Amino acid sequence: MIIIGLTGGIGSGKTTVAKAFSKLGVPVYIADDEAKHLMHKSKVIKKKLVDLFGENAYFNGALNRPFIANIIFSDKDYLKKMNAIIHPEVAKHFEKWVAKQNTAYVIKEVAILFENGGDKTCDFIITVIAPLDIRIERLLKRDSTSKEKIEAIMKNQWTDEEKIKESHFVIENIDMVNTKTQVLNVLKAIDKKIQSQN
Repeated sequence: MIIIGLTGGIGSGKTTVAKAFSKLGVPVYIADDEAKHLMHKSKVIKKKLVDLFGENAYFNGALNRPFIANIIFSDKDYLKKMNAIIHPEVAKHFEKWVAKQNTAYVIKEVAILFENGGDKTCDFIITVIAPLDIRIERLLKRDSTSKEKIEAIMKNQWTDEEKIKESHFVIENIDMVNTKTQVLNVLKAIDKKIQSQN
């Protein structure tokens, strides 16, 4: 099975691009969504997060996101420790998911693909980019957040330039019609590469 990593900075529109691939019949695994699901469902993760952050990590059985967000964005060490708990469990879950797919390739959408070393398990990597002002505007519309919080998250992510250097394909996601054309072109290019390897 060929694994295609799909990544991009916060607000670049990774999920929009992932949905475009999905509509074309490519199975897509959204790592962030699965991580959220596992943080609620997995007893192993729950115990480790309570050990790390204390009893306030969960409130009425649900993950206490604002509490954890305040800690991890002011202390990178806690962010690293949390990622070290969650990423191995997501990786195991992804392997099980891949085993159920019946296609030539699948897409794994991960916000911090390079930052957590996930790029090493991918055959191809697609990075989604968009101008910084557009990204910030999208996030302010989408989330109840501030520019400061967005910039704090961005500081924990690789820059577009760093990601592009390590990627096989780049999709600039500004206009949806143009984005869909780029998605089709990337799929054609991947198909060609796969055929040339066979």
